[in-house]
Amino acid sequence: MSIIVFYIAYGLIWILTLPPLPVLYYISDFLYFVIFHIIKYRKKVVYSNLQNAFPGKNVDEIDKIARKFYKHFCDVIIETLKELHMSEAEMIKRVRYVNPEVIDELFRKRKSIIAVVGHYCNWEWLTGFSIQTPYHGASLYKSLNNKQFDKVFSKMRSKFGTEMILMKQALRFILKNKREERLTLTCYISDQSPVREELDYFTRFMNQDTPVFLGIEKMAVKFNLPVVYFKMKKIRRGYYEVEILTVTEKPSETETNEITEKHVRLLEETILEEPAYWLWSHRRWKFKPSDKS
Repeated sequence: MSIIVFYIAYGLIWILTLPPLPVLYYISDFLYFVIFHIIKYRKKVVYSNLQNAFPGKNVDEIDKIARKFYKHFCDVIIETLKELHMSEAEMIKRVRYVNPEVIDELFRKRKSIIAVVGHYCNWEWLTGFSIQTPYHGASLYKSLNNKQFDKVFSKMRSKFGTEMILMKQALRFILKNKREERLTLTCYISDQSPVREELDYFTRFMNQDTPVFLGIEKMAVKFNLPVVYFKMKKIRRGYYEVEILTVTEKPSETETNEITEKHVRLLEETILEEPAYWLWSHRRWKFKPSDKS
């Protein structure tokens, strides 16, 4: 994409997302029609993932979840782009943390934290947590292939004070803040698919053998960082609640893979409560245990 085309596209997105969210949801409804019925974006992946995850559900039940997923997916696209114009007050109003005292207590104990999140509900809006905590907020991410859009998304995600850290720089980030005695809350997305070279650990997740990153557990144990899980719930269109669940306060005392299994189970339980709000278009199960080197 040329610089000129990028700026034209960015300008159009900036203008289109000026109206309030209730108006933008009409665009989301139209986007759903285009993506689901015309483009049929990753429909084979979505339906295959759902059928494998829920072998006991019939065709109509799978179709109902898939359609609800696509409608929510389009809402997330619109909501994420709307961040270009969102104020801190609006973000606080739209994402409510029901028990922030869990985090506050760890801050009083002078503990930096790892927060585990999944591609569930609107995970992009979790970067707004930095407004509501005394911690220095950070989030690990993988860079986009398009450098211009990568800069735009990084700027949006850091709008409310969250520092964006490339995954490969996680260790350096933790060591730097430890040296400077700065308390950090760092979000790790737990349900990304590892590359073939990182197929170290498989577990059962949504009825399938699933590779899981061990980085969360390794970092937690190495630096004795408490781990929490952000359980997000969609209340209605554009409004979410987050419950903060403790995975462990003493990671150095846990058994091997205990932290990993616990945060995987918490995400699985969240998905089972309302399956449509997870990212079913993600090719989460492209690797099998036989692919391990």
